Amino acid sequence: MGCLYCFLGFLLLAAGLPLDAAKRYQDVLGDERTSDYMRKHSQLSGWSSDENDWDENLYPVWKRGDPRRKNCWKGGEVQAALRSDSPALVGSNITFVVNLVFPKCQKEDANGNIVYEKNCRNGPGPGPSPDPYVYNWTAWTEEDDWGNDTDQSYNVFPDRRPFPHHHRRRRGNFIYVFHTLGQYFQKLGRSSANVSMNTANVTLGPQLMEVTVYRRDRRRHVPIAKAKAVYVVTDQIAVFVNMSQKNNRNSSNETFLRNIPIMFSVIIHDPSHFLNESAIDYKWNFGDNTGLFVSNNRTLNHTYVLNGTFPLNLTVHAAVPGPCPSPSPSPRPPKPTPSLSPAGDSLLESREIPSEDCHINRYGFFKAIIKVVEGILEVNIIEMTEVLMPVPQPDNSLMDFIVTCQGTIPTEVCTIISDPTCQIAQDTVCSPVDVDVGDACLLTVRRAFNGSGTYCMNLTLGDDASLALTSTLLSVLGRRSPLRMANGALVSIGCLAVFVTVIALLVYKKHKKYKPIENSTGIKGKGLNVFLEHAKVKFFPRSQEKDPLLKNQPGILSSA
Repeated sequence: MGCLYCFLGFLLLAAGLPLDAAKRYQDVLGDERTSDYMRKHSQLSGWSSDENDWDENLYPVWKRGDPRRKNCWKGGEVQAALRSDSPALVGSNITFVVNLVFPKCQKEDANGNIVYEKNCRNGPGPGPSPDPYVYNWTAWTEEDDWGNDTDQSYNVFPDRRPFPHHHRRRRGNFIYVFHTLGQYFQKLGRSSANVSMNTANVTLGPQLMEVTVYRRDRRRHVPIAKAKAVYVVTDQIAVFVNMSQKNNRNSSNETFLRNIPIMFSVIIHDPSHFLNESAIDYKWNFGDNTGLFVSNNRTLNHTYVLNGTFPLNLTVHAAVPGPCPSPSPSPRPPKPTPSLSPAGDSLLESREIPSEDCHINRYGFFKAIIKVVEGILEVNIIEMTEVLMPVPQPDNSLMDFIVTCQGTIPTEVCTIISDPTCQIAQDTVCSPVDVDVGDACLLTVRRAFNGSGTYCMNLTLGDDASLALTSTLLSVLGRRSPLRMANGALVSIGCLAVFVTVIALLVYKKHKKYKPIENSTGIKGKGLNVFLEHAKVKFFPRSQEKDPLLKNQPGILSSA
């Protein structure tokens, strides 16, 4: 009879069970199942187990292909973009950020409402929508069902935990549920939300983070988007080295120039500043038999003096402060007799009084192949001269620049002519260099300047591997053509000669009128000759027979 009662009780219990069992977070948020071991040993601070129940009445679950998804958002489909600052060093914090991408012509305003953008057309209609709002949550909060606290049964998360209290204007209108390692974290947010978690208990290697987004509705929230992203937790420091060098044309291909220092700058990926309190040292091996360099500075200069290919190796060591590990349990040795026992049980004391300066050693590695070649080491402008043209050029002045360089022979020369501040470029000219390989690096660069004034000129010489730069500030004066200058000189000298002749005649007449003729050949008559000689020396310092102006040679005039 007892067995019969048990059997009837079982039937009654089975009859009272619902046809569909209650959904749990793990049934809704992801297809992957987390083992009990993983869930137990990867507990995240502030996260909850995905074995908790999910309120499907308030948060409906629509499978892929459900026709209701087409009407979950006005005007189109919302996309969710999830990213993280992975990789994360174990023990540090990793941050995830999700951004919602709305359909065309929709955006979020300052109050968190979704509005249509002005002067933007969406769909086949003749113009923008007459209603500026896609979703006006501000108006909903002002109504009775959102504005008072008489019924807040819908202001809860899927596990029935209440929403955090926020001011109406700062309340988030989207519900974000993050899920990883068999645990979930839920929060309210606007069109963007982020969450950080500590990785101390996370298993090393790649892991999966998923996020499900619902938009708030009056009585039932609506799913609008899902996204997932892979993140990595590692026990090695993520290290990158930025290499730069003066005159190097393209350091991205790890090709550098001989005899010019290379700056190596270490970049450690530590977005959560986990290593800020750590003692970090850097061990460099440049592969050129110069030995091992140890430094606590992230930046180091090194010069390769030979051409060739060299392996670069960097090891980064960080002593991370942390709690001292508890001693592993082991059988306690028998206590010695009092006659052989020391003053105190030192083994027991060392375990009971842990050290306060324990550290965890973490390492990072970087390797690269450095190629060293010849290049242009230096460039200088040693002379600037103005080019005189036989044909007048009132709006254009030509200048010749004598340029020297050290290193390899350049194949290209470029100039950038700009304003005196070297900020606004006015003219850029590049041209090939026609120099024999065996010749010294000495070339003439001719450039035109548009009128008089002060100019800044940057001059660069380049080849396949290097690029050397120099700058100069110069003043270009307004000038006339050489032919006009020569004609003006002739006219001026001619006028001067006429003036001197007139003066000489007047002085001569004066002496002739008031002095006796017989004395004109005497000693006093020499005054006129002396005056003329002084005048000739003053106005014609050279012998007239040697003056090129009297030879009438056009070739000399045009080249003067």
